[in-house]
Amino acid sequence: MQTAENGTSRKVKVTPYELVSGVVRLVSLPEVCIRVNEMLEDARISASDIGKVISQDTGLTARLLKIVNSAFYGFPSRIETVSRAVTVIGLRELRGLVLAASAVEAFSKIPNDLLNMVKFWRHSVYCGVVAQLLADRCHVLHSERLFVAGLLHDIGKLILSHRLPGEMGEVVARAKLEERPDFELEQDVFGFDHSEVGGELLKVWQMPKSLEQAVRHHHFPDQADDAMMDVCLIHIANSMTLIAESGLELDSAQNEIASYAWQTTSLDPAIMDEVFQDAGGLFTEALESILPRTYRPY
Repeated sequence: MQTAENGTSRKVKVTPYELVSGVVRLVSLPEVCIRVNEMLEDARISASDIGKVISQDTGLTARLLKIVNSAFYGFPSRIETVSRAVTVIGLRELRGLVLAASAVEAFSKIPNDLLNMVKFWRHSVYCGVVAQLLADRCHVLHSERLFVAGLLHDIGKLILSHRLPGEMGEVVARAKLEERPDFELEQDVFGFDHSEVGGELLKVWQMPKSLEQAVRHHHFPDQADDAMMDVCLIHIANSMTLIAESGLELDSAQNEIASYAWQTTSLDPAIMDEVFQDAGGLFTEALESILPRTYRPY
């Protein structure tokens, strides 16, 4: 580890890729998730084919059926099989749900004494709900992928907390004392931040580039080289989530959102109040459906 001359900033001698490489076995996606991701690249694959593969993992099957039968989706009749779920919600959305359910389950097995995991996942789920609502207002096709990107946008924090607990502890402690964003403090301590680590994880997991870019650049959307719409939507959704958590007035909080993101999405900041109102009920349903009970505050 290197210590800066002024004694206030340190850089660890490790890269985001090395961090991810060292933890990827511990938080590896189940074989079924990897197989589904590969199958969706084959135009000959049917809903029945996907259903048969997913059904081999009884735990994942149960979680998926719970999600699609929740009020978050609001289907009029109960969906009993994965094949039916694929038919109703589509292959793209199913891939997102498989990834979301698998990732949450994988990280739930890693002890974390630094972060408040209830608060972490509530923030993540709310960001996902807001991102999808924003995407719907932009008439984005397959807007469900934005829910997944929002859900996973801070996943790099979990890796930093697990792999570098001492340094991450410093970030957490300083965040309580300094009025600075956590990603700036991470840059001080690590030389990079959680968004870069999360982006590397999704790259190693061979997820779609739009998802990787949205996670990697959600703090600085103008730095993305692809999937600009997705990146900007997650940037706005994350900022709105922080606004909701802090109770800031909308007028004073708009400065937290990059003008580039508003311009790219063609959204008007005035839409935030409406989205906040719509997000409330959906957030409760998504939280109930996605998260293990140990992460719920009730």
